[in-house]
Amino acid sequence: MAHVSDPPAAEDLAATAHEFMEAVVLPDERDRPGGASVSRGKVKELRQAARDYGIYAPQIDEAHGGMGLDFRTVLPAFEEAGRSRLGATAMRVDAPDEGNMHLIELAGDDLQKEQYLEPLVAGELRSGFSMTEPAPGAGSDPKMIRTTAERDGDEWVIDGHKWWTTQGLEADLLLVFARTDQDVHPYEGCSVFLVPADAPGVNVIRNIPHLGGETDIGHAEIKYEGVRVPEEHLLGAEGEGFSLVQQRLGPARLTHCMRYSGMAMRALDIAKAYVRDREAFGGTLAEKGAIRHRVADAETRLHAVRTMVRNAADLIAAGEEARVEVAMSKVFTAEVVGDAVDLAVQCCGGNGIARDLPLAEFYERVRPFRIVDGADEVHRRTIARAAFEDVPMEELAPVVRYGE
Repeated sequence: MAHVSDPPAAEDLAATAHEFMEAVVLPDERDRPGGASVSRGKVKELRQAARDYGIYAPQIDEAHGGMGLDFRTVLPAFEEAGRSRLGATAMRVDAPDEGNMHLIELAGDDLQKEQYLEPLVAGELRSGFSMTEPAPGAGSDPKMIRTTAERDGDEWVIDGHKWWTTQGLEADLLLVFARTDQDVHPYEGCSVFLVPADAPGVNVIRNIPHLGGETDIGHAEIKYEGVRVPEEHLLGAEGEGFSLVQQRLGPARLTHCMRYSGMAMRALDIAKAYVRDREAFGGTLAEKGAIRHRVADAETRLHAVRTMVRNAADLIAAGEEARVEVAMSKVFTAEVVGDAVDLAVQCCGGNGIARDLPLAEFYERVRPFRIVDGADEVHRRTIARAAFEDVPMEELAPVVRYGE
């Protein structure tokens, strides 16, 4: 669905993505109801189809195997991809690889891009971002990081305990966030390292059992015990870790929002099709006022989501950090999409909770979005801090005057 603020190039790309989804991805999804797993051969087939359609890795520079389009142009295509769990994988705009590729493209040197970025773009490698730690380590407050990397000659030695490393069980490459200087504030004393998953000392403990775990790519608990990587595996400069993470997370949160927006659009489409067809109590469900009004509210709020995410993306494209706008987008998108999927399940009744339709899977996948990529409370803290900055005390003048 086009949006008035999308530039023409973005509209064209989204239209191609929509055609690809309708002709290739959704028919394939419908042939495997119940969240059946997808083989590597099928993924390879879907990605070749995406290349044929001219929609593969649009966000990555052509020199590294992508299409070389700017962030604002590719964003609506992420929304189309989100209409199916197979869409983002097929287009190579899937998390966590999409964010990791962006970070390596942004901060990596030529050798790192050749060795890791280009195979990632081609789909030959998979990656994980290893930042979150079990208590008392870094969670919602990343300054609490306990994983360390100490220099030993021309190598770095990494020790730490991580979990919720998305795709960590299947990853070939891990981007590890570690403290490299204990004597300065964590904002100046952390770095990011490129760690091959088969390096000695990388010990994958388990896939953490979790909500929706049967339908996603898994989240690993990993211990790094004396892991040695050469100096050239430091991504960017020493001490730049927090800066790099922020540059990764801002755009990545918006692409997440767009994928989930696409999920909500698909969920509502399924619900509307169902209630138009299903008859009960003397007419179709779509004729019942209660359902019509709830769908109207869901459509209205989803339009607000799609507009505010694009506004935040416009600010980032203009060179701004847009931390508050990104935080607002993340919180509101998670809430609105959760409500839309819940409504779709309710509208479809027994079919909503069955796995013949993707709604049950959507329901499981959307609830963690209020926690992953920053919990609601963390983003509200960012929004509130900005809201209370530089409030003019003149606003209290009437109170003071009347109290005299």
